[in-house]
Amino acid sequence: MLENRYSGNRAGGGLPAYLKITTTSVGPGRLTCELPVTEELLNPFGAAHGGVVSALIDHALGAVCFPVIPRGSWPATQEFKLNFTAPARPGLMVAEAMIVSMSRRTAIVRIDVASGGRLVCAAQGTVAIMAPKAPPGGGSPPGPLDPPASAT
Repeated sequence: MLENRYSGNRAGGGLPAYLKITTTSVGPGRLTCELPVTEELLNPFGAAHGGVVSALIDHALGAVCFPVIPRGSWPATQEFKLNFTAPARPGLMVAEAMIVSMSRRTAIVRIDVASGGRLVCAAQGTVAIMAPKAPPGGGSPPGPLDPPASAT
């Protein structure tokens, strides 16, 4: 089920889907995802806009938490810091995320982003682990791997 949720699939919608972010590898506390840097995502100097790199990092920062948080919980980015080391040129940009510390309420995540085999950004962020909310009428809250209610 976990592999179906992540591997080779587009992100669940919104900005990650628009940017065509795909997850290529996932495991407890680790995740790799990719984003194709295309012409429309470049700044005037021919490199990926910093906001595009930031969006990839923000996505990885939360997504890496899903395999290790309680069913029905969700990760919410509190903050992250980026160190840009080189421009990301057109082609595939790869983010590798790793949880470096985790408690019941927060996770600290490190993300390295590469383009053309070269490190383009090193990032670290904090994620709040939000408790599940009971659905109206009681019962168990849906988990992050459960299909949306409209799919059943």
